[in-house]
Amino acid sequence: MIAKNLQHIQSNLSENVTLVAVSKTKPILDLEEAYNAGQRIFGENKVQEMVDKYDYLPKDIQWHMIGHLQRNKVKYMAHFVSLIHGVDSLKTLKEINKQAKKHNRIIDCLLQARIATEETKFGLSFDEINTVLSGEEIIELENINIVGFMGMATFTENEQQLHTEFSSLKNFFDNHKLATNTKNCKIQTLSMGMSGDYKLAIENGSTMIRVGSSIFGLRN
Repeated sequence: MIAKNLQHIQSNLSENVTLVAVSKTKPILDLEEAYNAGQRIFGENKVQEMVDKYDYLPKDIQWHMIGHLQRNKVKYMAHFVSLIHGVDSLKTLKEINKQAKKHNRIIDCLLQARIATEETKFGLSFDEINTVLSGEEIIELENINIVGFMGMATFTENEQQLHTEFSSLKNFFDNHKLATNTKNCKIQTLSMGMSGDYKLAIENGSTMIRVGSSIFGLRN
């Protein structure tokens, strides 16, 4: 079933859209089935769960941290994480840089933009992202690489609202893609869209989607 779901989603994706299989709470057997079907990028939202799965599963998997990240947990995944989606402060960037340096790595990061109307969503305003990217401190962070932005839309069936939220981030992304190009900041990835809204996100220019239940089934 998992392999069939993956094949269905992948067959409808263009080459410039990357699929992150959101495997949080799912058992190793489910991940192995997805892996055997060709999936190599998995997303987790809890560091310890991701570490446990990393230790057990093949090492050609790219692990993405997609949940809200506590700074004191960075050290546990700094030796292997491929991309951190939800960076929402300069302090967190500094901690990622510090831990990456210990392992002689450069860790790719996405800055999380707050585009939803819901109060519970994490993220930075567009002005706050501009402040981070234009600040002098970020230039000193030689062990991180900011590769783009991530956004989570409001949980709603109102497609017009989703379109408005996604397109606002796409416009912001396009402006930085043209204007922001420094040693540790090259904007090229726009991560938006999940199981319920990824098709609309792609229509609005997403280059990376985070899909869980449409692959693995509903969570308990």
